[in-house]
Amino acid sequence: MGEFWPVVDVLAYLAGSWRVERSVRDLASGTEGRFTGTTVFGPLPGPRSGPLTGSPEGGGFPHDAGLLHHESGTFVWQGIARPAERTLRFLPGPNPGTALVQFSDGRPFHDLDLTTGRYVADHPCAADLYRGEFTVYAEDRWRTVWRVGGPAKDLVLTTDYARVR
Repeated sequence: MGEFWPVVDVLAYLAGSWRVERSVRDLASGTEGRFTGTTVFGPLPGPRSGPLTGSPEGGGFPHDAGLLHHESGTFVWQGIARPAERTLRFLPGPNPGTALVQFSDGRPFHDLDLTTGRYVADHPCAADLYRGEFTVYAEDRWRTVWRVGGPAKDLVLTTDYARVR
């Protein structure tokens, strides 16, 4: 897809709304699915102070305490469409180009460092290993590719994000 786009401030970069298209491939069975929807990176609930970053509504909100990632849309698997959603928390990392990603309940998921525009993160989950590759291509376009392997899983999830303007 081209060169990597270094990110100076990951939370400022992610803030706002993104169109999402995800393909899910089960490498063992050859089955494929597709998710389409929207991801919104907005302020975490509660009082905030600090630097402002753009919001989808054109205003600004503080992001120094982190962002709430909420994804919603439709997942089609074996011809059946179902609503799907997930929520994550992106907290500030040790420097502005980094973040700590948590599940919605506060459990750690993975670190994220987009200072070079590309990052690989691992998340062990029971007997499975989730390995995610994050690639930023432009100020309004990035991708994740998660490879999930384990005794019962052999999946590749490729997600493309395009900023909603």
